[in-house]
Amino acid sequence: MEAVVLAGGFGVRLQSVVADVPKPMAPVQGRPFLSWVLDDMARQGMQQVVLAVGYKHTVIEQYFGDRYQGMKVLYSLEDEPLGTGGALKKALQLCQEPYVFAVNGDTYFAVDYPAMLRQSRETGAGLTMAVKEMRDFDRYGALQIERGRICAFCEKQPVACGFINGGVYCLQPSVLDNIRQTKFSFETDFAEKVCKQLDIRAFVSDGYFIDIGIPADYERAQQGVGVLA
Repeated sequence: MEAVVLAGGFGVRLQSVVADVPKPMAPVQGRPFLSWVLDDMARQGMQQVVLAVGYKHTVIEQYFGDRYQGMKVLYSLEDEPLGTGGALKKALQLCQEPYVFAVNGDTYFAVDYPAMLRQSRETGAGLTMAVKEMRDFDRYGALQIERGRICAFCEKQPVACGFINGGVYCLQPSVLDNIRQTKFSFETDFAEKVCKQLDIRAFVSDGYFIDIGIPADYERAQQGVGVLA
Protein backbone atom coordinates (compact mmCIF):
# COMPACT_ATOMS: atom_id res chain seq x y z
CA MET A 1 0.00 0.00 0.00
CA GLU A 2 1.10 3.54 -0.67
CA ALA A 3 -0.38 6.93 0.10
CA VAL A 4 -0.14 10.62 -0.64
CA VAL A 5 -0.53 12.91 2.35
CA LEU A 6 -1.46 16.50 1.55
CA ALA A 7 0.73 18.47 3.94
CA GLY A 8 1.27 21.80 2.22
CA GLY A 9 -1.39 23.90 3.94
CA PHE A 10 -0.77 27.31 5.48
CA GLY A 11 -3.16 26.81 8.38
CA VAL A 12 -4.53 30.35 8.17
CA ARG A 13 -7.34 29.67 10.66
CA LEU A 14 -4.85 28.23 13.17
CA GLN A 15 -2.51 31.24 13.11
CA SER A 16 -3.86 32.47 16.45
CA VAL A 17 -2.65 29.31 18.22
CA VAL A 18 0.03 27.82 15.90
CA ALA A 19 2.00 30.33 13.85
CA ASP A 20 5.49 28.95 13.24
CA VAL A 21 4.97 25.54 11.55
CA PRO A 22 2.91 24.06 8.69
CA LYS A 23 -0.59 23.09 9.83
CA PRO A 24 0.05 19.30 9.80
CA MET A 25 3.04 19.88 12.11
CA ALA A 26 0.95 21.61 14.79
CA PRO A 27 1.89 19.96 18.10
CA VAL A 28 -0.65 17.60 19.60
CA GLN A 29 0.29 16.12 22.96
CA GLY A 30 3.93 17.04 22.33
CA ARG A 31 4.18 15.57 18.84
CA PRO A 32 3.38 16.84 15.34
CA PHE A 33 -0.19 16.01 14.35
CA LEU A 34 1.15 14.48 11.14
CA SER A 35 3.13 11.90 13.12
CA TRP A 36 -0.12 10.49 14.55
CA VAL A 37 -1.47 10.13 11.01
CA LEU A 38 1.68 8.39 9.74
CA ASP A 39 1.94 6.14 12.79
CA ASP A 40 -1.50 4.74 12.02
CA MET A 41 -0.52 4.15 8.40
CA ALA A 42 2.62 2.30 9.46
CA ARG A 43 0.68 0.11 11.90
CA GLN A 44 -1.63 -0.94 9.08
CA GLY A 45 1.13 -1.89 6.66
CA MET A 46 1.58 1.17 4.49
CA GLN A 47 4.91 0.78 2.69
CA GLN A 48 5.42 4.17 1.06
CA VAL A 49 4.09 7.67 1.66
CA VAL A 50 4.51 10.72 -0.52
CA LEU A 51 4.25 13.93 1.47
CA ALA A 52 2.91 16.74 -0.73
CA VAL A 53 4.59 19.73 0.90
CA GLY A 54 4.84 23.46 0.32
CA TYR A 55 4.72 26.03 3.11
CA LYS A 56 7.78 25.64 5.39
CA HIS A 57 8.42 22.23 3.85
CA THR A 58 11.86 21.89 5.41
CA VAL A 59 10.24 21.57 8.85
CA ILE A 60 8.46 18.43 7.65
CA GLU A 61 11.43 17.04 5.72
CA GLN A 62 13.83 17.43 8.64
CA TYR A 63 11.45 15.73 11.05
CA PHE A 64 10.48 12.67 8.98
CA GLY A 65 13.51 12.21 6.71
CA ASP A 66 13.40 9.52 4.01
CA ARG A 67 12.14 6.71 6.26
CA TYR A 68 9.63 6.78 9.08
CA GLN A 69 8.32 3.84 11.10
CA GLY A 70 9.55 1.44 8.41
CA MET A 71 7.87 3.34 5.56
CA LYS A 72 9.72 4.92 2.66
CA VAL A 73 9.05 8.66 2.61
CA LEU A 74 9.16 10.74 -0.57
CA TYR A 75 8.43 14.44 -1.02
CA SER A 76 6.48 16.26 -3.71
CA LEU A 77 7.21 19.98 -3.43
CA GLU A 78 4.83 22.73 -4.53
CA ASP A 79 6.78 25.74 -5.75
CA GLU A 80 3.50 27.64 -5.55
CA PRO A 81 0.12 26.72 -4.05
CA LEU A 82 -1.59 24.17 -6.33
CA GLY A 83 -4.69 23.40 -4.31
CA THR A 84 -5.48 19.92 -3.02
CA GLY A 85 -6.10 18.57 -6.52
CA GLY A 86 -3.00 20.06 -8.10
CA ALA A 87 -0.83 18.89 -5.22
CA LEU A 88 -2.27 15.38 -5.40
CA LYS A 89 -1.91 15.13 -9.17
CA LYS A 90 1.75 16.13 -8.93
CA ALA A 91 2.47 13.75 -6.03
CA LEU A 92 0.85 10.81 -7.83
CA GLN A 93 3.70 10.94 -10.34
CA LEU A 94 5.86 9.38 -7.61
CA CYS A 95 3.45 6.50 -6.99
CA GLN A 96 3.53 3.05 -8.57
CA GLU A 97 0.51 1.13 -7.24
CA PRO A 98 -2.76 0.82 -9.21
CA TYR A 99 -4.62 2.12 -6.15
CA VAL A 100 -3.24 4.93 -3.99
CA PHE A 101 -4.59 6.44 -0.79
CA ALA A 102 -4.88 10.20 -0.52
CA VAL A 103 -5.20 11.76 2.92
CA ASN A 104 -5.51 15.30 4.20
CA GLY A 105 -2.61 16.00 6.55
CA ASP A 106 -4.72 18.08 8.93
CA THR A 107 -7.30 15.32 9.46
CA TYR A 108 -7.10 12.03 11.34
CA PHE A 109 -9.71 9.42 10.49
CA ALA A 110 -9.21 5.94 11.94
CA VAL A 111 -9.96 4.04 8.74
CA ASP A 112 -9.17 0.39 8.09
CA TYR A 113 -6.88 0.92 5.09
CA PRO A 114 -6.60 -2.74 3.99
CA ALA A 115 -10.40 -3.14 4.10
CA MET A 116 -10.87 0.08 2.11
CA LEU A 117 -8.39 -1.14 -0.48
CA ARG A 118 -10.19 -4.48 -0.74
CA GLN A 119 -13.50 -2.73 -1.33
CA SER A 120 -11.93 -0.52 -4.02
CA ARG A 121 -10.56 -3.55 -5.83
CA GLU A 122 -13.81 -5.50 -5.55
CA THR A 123 -15.98 -2.68 -6.90
CA GLY A 124 -13.40 -1.41 -9.41
CA ALA A 125 -14.35 2.14 -8.43
CA GLY A 126 -12.13 4.90 -9.73
CA LEU A 127 -12.50 6.67 -6.41
CA THR A 128 -13.56 5.46 -2.98
CA MET A 129 -14.17 7.97 -0.21
CA ALA A 130 -14.14 7.18 3.51
CA VAL A 131 -17.28 8.62 5.07
CA LYS A 132 -18.44 9.03 8.63
CA GLU A 133 -21.92 9.37 10.06
CA MET A 134 -22.31 12.46 12.22
CA ARG A 135 -25.13 14.18 14.08
CA ASP A 136 -26.01 17.83 14.57
CA PHE A 137 -23.33 19.39 12.39
CA ASP A 138 -23.04 22.42 10.13
CA ARG A 139 -19.31 22.71 9.49
CA TYR A 140 -19.27 19.94 6.86
CA GLY A 141 -21.35 19.36 3.77
CA ALA A 142 -23.45 16.19 3.87
CA LEU A 143 -23.21 13.51 1.19
CA GLN A 144 -26.04 11.92 -0.75
CA ILE A 145 -25.35 8.17 -0.90
CA GLU A 146 -27.44 5.65 -2.81
CA ARG A 147 -26.62 1.92 -2.66
CA GLY A 148 -23.05 2.64 -1.70
CA ARG A 149 -22.44 5.22 -4.39
CA ILE A 150 -21.91 8.93 -3.70
CA CYS A 151 -24.37 10.78 -5.91
CA ALA A 152 -24.18 14.36 -4.65
CA PHE A 153 -22.35 16.73 -2.33
CA CYS A 154 -24.70 19.00 -0.40
CA GLU A 155 -23.93 22.56 0.69
CA LYS A 156 -22.88 23.22 4.28
CA GLN A 157 -25.96 23.73 6.42
CA PRO A 158 -27.32 22.49 9.76
CA VAL A 159 -27.89 18.73 9.50
CA ALA A 160 -29.46 16.52 12.17
CA CYS A 161 -27.85 13.32 10.89
CA GLY A 162 -25.84 12.49 7.80
CA PHE A 163 -22.59 11.27 6.31
CA ILE A 164 -19.60 13.53 5.76
CA ASN A 165 -16.45 13.23 3.68
CA GLY A 166 -13.73 12.04 6.06
CA GLY A 167 -10.82 13.24 3.93
CA VAL A 168 -9.44 9.76 3.16
CA TYR A 169 -9.58 8.51 -0.43
CA CYS A 170 -8.51 5.41 -2.33
CA LEU A 171 -8.20 6.14 -6.03
CA GLN A 172 -6.87 4.91 -9.31
CA PRO A 173 -4.41 7.65 -10.34
CA SER A 174 -5.75 7.54 -13.89
CA VAL A 175 -8.99 9.25 -12.78
CA LEU A 176 -7.10 12.55 -12.89
CA ASP A 177 -5.58 12.01 -16.33
CA ASN A 178 -8.13 14.23 -18.07
CA ILE A 179 -7.66 17.15 -15.69
CA ARG A 180 -5.51 19.67 -17.51
CA GLN A 181 -5.38 22.30 -14.79
CA THR A 182 -2.33 22.39 -12.55
CA LYS A 183 -4.15 24.29 -9.79
CA PHE A 184 -7.49 22.98 -8.55
CA SER A 185 -9.37 21.67 -5.55
CA PHE A 186 -9.73 17.90 -5.47
CA GLU A 187 -13.01 18.19 -3.60
CA THR A 188 -14.89 21.04 -5.29
CA ASP A 189 -13.27 21.18 -8.75
CA PHE A 190 -13.08 17.43 -9.27
CA ALA A 191 -15.07 15.10 -7.00
CA GLU A 192 -18.18 17.26 -6.72
CA LYS A 193 -18.27 17.91 -10.46
CA VAL A 194 -17.72 14.35 -11.69
CA CYS A 195 -19.75 12.39 -9.16
CA LYS A 196 -22.58 11.94 -11.69
CA GLN A 197 -20.21 10.34 -14.23
CA LEU A 198 -17.46 8.77 -12.12
CA ASP A 199 -18.19 5.75 -9.94
CA ILE A 200 -17.41 7.20 -6.48
CA ARG A 201 -18.05 4.68 -3.73
CA ALA A 202 -18.53 5.29 -0.01
CA PHE A 203 -16.48 3.36 2.52
CA VAL A 204 -18.29 3.76 5.83
CA SER A 205 -16.15 3.96 8.96
CA ASP A 206 -17.12 4.73 12.54
CA GLY A 207 -13.49 5.30 13.58
CA TYR A 208 -12.21 8.24 15.58
CA PHE A 209 -12.30 11.46 13.53
CA ILE A 210 -10.67 14.83 14.15
CA ASP A 211 -9.98 17.77 11.85
CA ILE A 212 -7.62 20.37 13.35
CA GLY A 213 -8.51 23.08 10.83
CA ILE A 214 -9.95 25.49 13.39
CA PRO A 215 -8.69 26.40 16.89
CA ALA A 216 -11.63 24.79 18.72
CA ASP A 217 -11.07 21.39 17.10
CA TYR A 218 -7.31 21.72 17.44
CA GLU A 219 -7.81 22.07 21.19
CA ARG A 220 -10.17 19.10 21.17
CA ALA A 221 -7.44 17.03 19.49
CA GLN A 222 -5.20 17.60 22.50
CA GLN A 223 -7.53 15.43 24.56
CA GLY A 224 -8.80 12.97 21.98
CA VAL A 225 -5.81 12.02 19.87
CA GLY A 226 -4.24 10.08 22.73
CA VAL A 227 -6.64 7.22 22.04
CA LEU A 228 -4.68 6.57 18.86
CA ALA A 229 -1.42 5.58 20.55
